[in-house]
Amino acid sequence: MFMTAMTETITPKIETPLQRFLRDFFASRIASLGSLVLLLLVLLAIFAPLISPQNPYDLMALDVMDSRLEPGKLSSDGKQTFLLGTDEQGRDMLSAIFYGLRISLIVGFSSTVIALAIGLSLGLLAGYLGGRVEAIIMRIADIQLSFPAILIAMILLALTGQGIGKIIIALVLVQWAYYARTARSAALVERQKEYIEAAVGLGLSPARIIWRHLLPNCLPPLIVIAALQVASAISLEATLSFLGLGLPVTEPSLGLLIANGYQYLLSGKYWISFYPGLALLLTVVSINLVADHLRDVLNPRLQTQ
Repeated sequence: MFMTAMTETITPKIETPLQRFLRDFFASRIASLGSLVLLLLVLLAIFAPLISPQNPYDLMALDVMDSRLEPGKLSSDGKQTFLLGTDEQGRDMLSAIFYGLRISLIVGFSSTVIALAIGLSLGLLAGYLGGRVEAIIMRIADIQLSFPAILIAMILLALTGQGIGKIIIALVLVQWAYYARTARSAALVERQKEYIEAAVGLGLSPARIIWRHLLPNCLPPLIVIAALQVASAISLEATLSFLGLGLPVTEPSLGLLIANGYQYLLSGKYWISFYPGLALLLTVVSINLVADHLRDVLNPRLQTQ
C-alpha cells in the first residue's frame, strides 16, 4: 500500500492536449473576462424569445403611445417598465437588442465558418498541387483583395437585395481570400517537411495527404484569423445595415437598430442608438480579446514575456 501511494505521488499527472489548451487559455484574466462576456452575450441571443420582456417584432404587442419613452418609464397601460426605453415604434429596446444580437451573431459566425471552409480548402489545394491550380486560385484571391471588402459587399447586396442569407453570402465572398492565402502559405512550408515526403513515398493519395496530414498542421493560424474575422464580419454587417444595404426591417440586427435611432440623436433620444451601439461594442471587443489570447496560446513564440 505504501509503495502504491508513493507511486501515485511520484507519477506526474499527464494532461491531454485539450486540458493543456484550456489551462493556458484561461490563465489570462483578460481572456477569461472576454470569454465570460462573450458567453453571456451568446446565451442572451440564444434565449432571447424566453427572456425578452416583449417580442419587439410582434405588431400586436406594440403601442404607438409608448413611442420613444425614456429608460425606466412605464408603458401607457402601466403593465411594463422599459428599462432601456423604447424606439419610435414603441418597441422595448432591451428586447430589440436581444433579438438584434442574435441576428448579428448568426451572420458573423455563419459567414466566418463557411468562408473558412472554402478558403482553407482552396488554399491547401493551391499550396500542395502548385502549378496552374495555384496560379488560378491565387490570382482570383489577389484580385479580390485589391478591392475594399465593404465595396465588394455593397455591390453584391445592391445586385441581390437584402436578406440574412444574402448578406451571409456577401460576407463569405469577401472573406474567403484571407484564409486561402494563409492556408496556401502554411501548406508551402509544410510540404517541404519530411513527414509529407514520407507520405508521398508511401504512395498515399494527394487527397489523403492534404486532409490527413497538411490540414491539422495548417489549421492553428487559420483559427486565429477566423476568430478575428467573426468580429470583422459583425462590424461589416452592422455598417451595411446602418447604410440600408444589409438586413431588412423585419430582420433587424444591432446595426439596423443603431440606424433607426440615428435621426433622433440631436433631439436628445440618445438611448435608441446608444444601447444597441454599446451591445455591438461589447460583442466586438470580447471577440477580439478572445482571439488575441488565442493567438498567443496556439503560437507560444508570440506570447509576451
